[in-house]
Amino acid sequence: MLKTLQIKDYALIECVNVEFGKGLNIITGETGAGKSILIDAMGLLLGERASADVIRKGASKSIIEGIFDVTENKKVKALLSQNDIDFSDELIVRREISSKGSNRCFINDTPVNLNLIKDIGNLLVDLHGQHEHQSLLRTETHIDFLDEFGNLEANLSEYQKNYSALSSLITELRTISEKEGVLKEKKDLYSFQIKEIDQVSPLEDEDDKLTEELLILENSEKLLDLTSDVYQKLYEDENSVFDSLESAGVDIKELAKIDKSLEEILAEYTSAKTLIAEISSSLRSYKDNIELDSEKIDAIRDRLGAISLLKKKYGGTIKAILTHREKIYSELELAENFEDRISSLKTDIAKQRELCGTEAEKISVIRNKIAIKVCKEVEESLQFLGIQNSVFKVNIIQKSAENESSSYITLKGKKYKCSSKGFDEVEFFISANLGEDAKPLVKVASGGEVSRIMLALKSTLAKNDKLPLLIFDEIDTGVSGRIAQKVGQALKSLAEFHQIISITHLPQIAGLGHQHYAVEKQVIDGRVLSSIRGLEKEERIKEVAKLMSGQEVTESSLSSARELMGL
Repeated sequence: MLKTLQIKDYALIECVNVEFGKGLNIITGETGAGKSILIDAMGLLLGERASADVIRKGASKSIIEGIFDVTENKKVKALLSQNDIDFSDELIVRREISSKGSNRCFINDTPVNLNLIKDIGNLLVDLHGQHEHQSLLRTETHIDFLDEFGNLEANLSEYQKNYSALSSLITELRTISEKEGVLKEKKDLYSFQIKEIDQVSPLEDEDDKLTEELLILENSEKLLDLTSDVYQKLYEDENSVFDSLESAGVDIKELAKIDKSLEEILAEYTSAKTLIAEISSSLRSYKDNIELDSEKIDAIRDRLGAISLLKKKYGGTIKAILTHREKIYSELELAENFEDRISSLKTDIAKQRELCGTEAEKISVIRNKIAIKVCKEVEESLQFLGIQNSVFKVNIIQKSAENESSSYITLKGKKYKCSSKGFDEVEFFISANLGEDAKPLVKVASGGEVSRIMLALKSTLAKNDKLPLLIFDEIDTGVSGRIAQKVGQALKSLAEFHQIISITHLPQIAGLGHQHYAVEKQVIDGRVLSSIRGLEKEERIKEVAKLMSGQEVTESSLSSARELMGL
């Protein structure tokens, strides 16, 4: 549900911050007060296009921000996760339209693109007015309404698993088929490259190890001279370090006999002497193992040269060389077995098309049963709302696949176009007048009639429709009296399952609200400003009375307002 809506420097609005509640939220106001501005701003928050013209004169940018309660909204959570945005029970959506032409969007303070704002909006709000955000007026959504009404999620899950497998197989076949000509052309090249790499057969990190070994071999004479010199000074010369330590040790032992506190120094001296002996021994062993092998140096240089040539050709590192070799080997193997692989894939695809066809037929049978129930309930609801003799139809058809290139499934030897929802195409048809043929809902003229049709559909589908917020912009257009009261009752019933925001000019609807807000227009410092505020009990009564009697509120109209509101 929408908890708060904040609008800054938008059209006639300087700054409004309104908190909405659960149930039926009513918005009223005089013509021209700015009610439509609120709906336009809400449309922007839901992803509609914007221009700098909406910015209030003198301001640098407009800001529209909505805070939604999305507790346990799995669809919103999944969409945020896909876009690496943290999920919390409160979702903050913000649009900023700059006078410089820039348009920034944020979700939970994370910058996002407009498409993601629109996707989020489609999961949160259904806006019924002169806007694009009317899901029932988008034919592609009709199948979803029907499926949600019939709780077909489990049935669709099995089909979609098989459909996904079919799509993967088709993609693989297309990829392989596209590669066939290219790989056949490159077959000789790949064979040559594999042979060239295998002749060297480099091992990962081999170049680093050989470079270290070559450095040692190229400096073997210097290493021999230096280790010999150091060994002489430490151990073999007449005045070597070891001999000097031997001589000094005699004196240290004598000192320790006299003063026991020097025994620690004697122990350290003994360790130093042992260490020098070990270092000398290690140097002698190292010196004895130094190789003066020019042939080995030449062999390593040749090996490094061969590896370097491969690195220049295939990616700069031995790992890249080996990765390239693995890739072209797989493609070469594929090129040599194209016919077998393609034949195997086509067999698998044919089986998967049949499996999807069987699952799609099962779903179609259920949809047709659901459609009968939906039609009956919608017609009853329309009759309650004053549209007598109405006919509502759910048109479910399947279209044949014209050619092999289209996405299709098979059933009893026939090919049908398909999608992730099966092979049914669903569209709602309506006739609001006796004797007229039912026509596509999306082509029904706007006005009071279409508003009631929308309300009837929403009332029928309410328990299963997952959108938490429904906004109705003057759904009462073209109705009055008894029908207006029924529209109000239908809205209040709908508010048991959804948060409803309804802009109205009829007291029969306004009197049934759980919360009531008034849009007002004022002139401040020579400028017109629109504002909105929540009304307390007595203010609500007065506002409903104004809708009944006009600007002049009488005791009679106040009494009628209380009676209408059940107070």
